[in-house]
Amino acid sequence: MTLTTIGFDADDTLWQNEAFFRLTQERFTALLADYAEPDHLHERLLVAERRNLGHYGFGVKGFVLSMIETAIEVTEGRVPASVISDLMEAGRDMLRHPIELLPHARDAVEALAADHRVLLITKGDLLDQERKLAQSGLGDLFDGVEIVSNKTPEVYHAIFARHGSRPDQSMMVGNSLKSDVLPVLDVGGWGVHVPHDLTWALEHADPPQGHGRFYQLADLAGLPDLVAKLR
Repeated sequence: MTLTTIGFDADDTLWQNEAFFRLTQERFTALLADYAEPDHLHERLLVAERRNLGHYGFGVKGFVLSMIETAIEVTEGRVPASVISDLMEAGRDMLRHPIELLPHARDAVEALAADHRVLLITKGDLLDQERKLAQSGLGDLFDGVEIVSNKTPEVYHAIFARHGSRPDQSMMVGNSLKSDVLPVLDVGGWGVHVPHDLTWALEHADPPQGHGRFYQLADLAGLPDLVAKLR
């Protein structure tokens, strides 16, 4: 089948993201060092994040709320107001952080945009994702931008249809097997995994075995050549 549409994930595929969450988590650990050990704090925070995804969604705001909730829990309600204030400021710092494009991001998108419909498909907070896209300088390269609350087979099927493509004519490129690759393979598309050094624990998944439409690249530099071979 002709490959007409290529979707790109944003966070940790086109630009850095998880690194800033890790730095903020270290700040969180330091603020609560008198109340709990780092490993225990990380475990409790992850539990809170998993519990809150259905309420707050993905992104900085949900992360900050989960940190505050965890701080209240581990201190049995005795967390100082100054710590809550510091956690809120940490979240604002994340929302203000400059965008850092990953290697080959611009070149890959530009090369593929010449002959394909290219989409940005990302999940998270609407305002924050719009800010990052604007600062990235990549916005004009995309034929469409989709900011979704979650990435499921049904969501991908609807996005590709909305942009005039069938799933079997579409590809998704991203760092998360769970969100960017497996759901697209489920609807008959191509999935390209470009691993990042840092991956959020809730995005871990096992790679598919022996799937004819699954590919893995070390970085985005090899993507144009891979697409050319599939044409």
